[in-house]
Amino acid sequence: MKVGIIVICRFNSSRLPGKILKEINGKPLLAYILERLQQSNYHKNIVIATSNQVTDEPIVEYCEKHNIPYFKGDLKNVSQRFADCLQHFNFDYGVRINGDNIFTDAQLVDKAIDLALENNYDFVSNVKGRTFPTGMSVEVVSSSFYQQQIKKFKEESHREHVTLYFYENENLGKFHFFKNKEMEEAKGLKMAVDTQNDFNFVSSIIKNMDNPHFTYDWKAITKMYLNAE
Repeated sequence: MKVGIIVICRFNSSRLPGKILKEINGKPLLAYILERLQQSNYHKNIVIATSNQVTDEPIVEYCEKHNIPYFKGDLKNVSQRFADCLQHFNFDYGVRINGDNIFTDAQLVDKAIDLALENNYDFVSNVKGRTFPTGMSVEVVSSSFYQQQIKKFKEESHREHVTLYFYENENLGKFHFFKNKEMEEAKGLKMAVDTQNDFNFVSSIIKNMDNPHFTYDWKAITKMYLNAE
C-alpha cells in the first residue's frame, strides 16, 4: 500500500496571510510541520498540496528550492485538490494534514495509518469529539473510497473542508475514530495557527524548547502549552 502524507496549504490565508512561510527562529512554519512529519514511519511520501494560483507561487518556490514534492490544484475546491493529489501520486491512502498544524505529531500519524492499513478502514480520524487539541488533527482516508464519495460533495462547505462530509455521514463506510484517553486536560485546546496571536503563542513555546522541536510529542507540547497560558 502506498500511503501519502498530504499537507494542504495556501499562502493567502484570510486571517493570517502568508502564515505558512512566516518564520520562527529563522525557519518557516511549513518547515516545522515537515520536520515533525519526517519522524513518521511513513515519511517517504510527503507532499505539499497547494493551489494553481499565482498567489501560491511562494509555496511552490519554497518546495522547489528544498526539493519537496508538491501538487497544484483548485484553490477553492480543496476537496477536489486533495482527490486530484491522491490520484496524481497514485496513493492508496492519503493522510490529510492542515497547513496550520505546526504541532502535528508523528506518533499520532503512524497510529492512524496503522489502524487504517491493519483493519482496512475507509476513514480514520482523531478529530471527532475534539479530544485532542486542534493543530494535532490526523485523518487517513482510502483513495478509492474518497474518489467515490467526492461525487456527493454538493455543498460549498464540503468542497472547502476535505472530510466534513464524512462526519455528517458516518454510515458511509468503515470508519474508525480514536480518542485521547491519556490526557484529559488536552481536550479542546486550540493549537492550530489561525491568527497572529496564535502564531505569537506557538512561537513562544518553540523558543522555550531546550531540544529540537520534533523530539517533543503531543503530550509534552500540551504540558508546555498549559504552563505558558
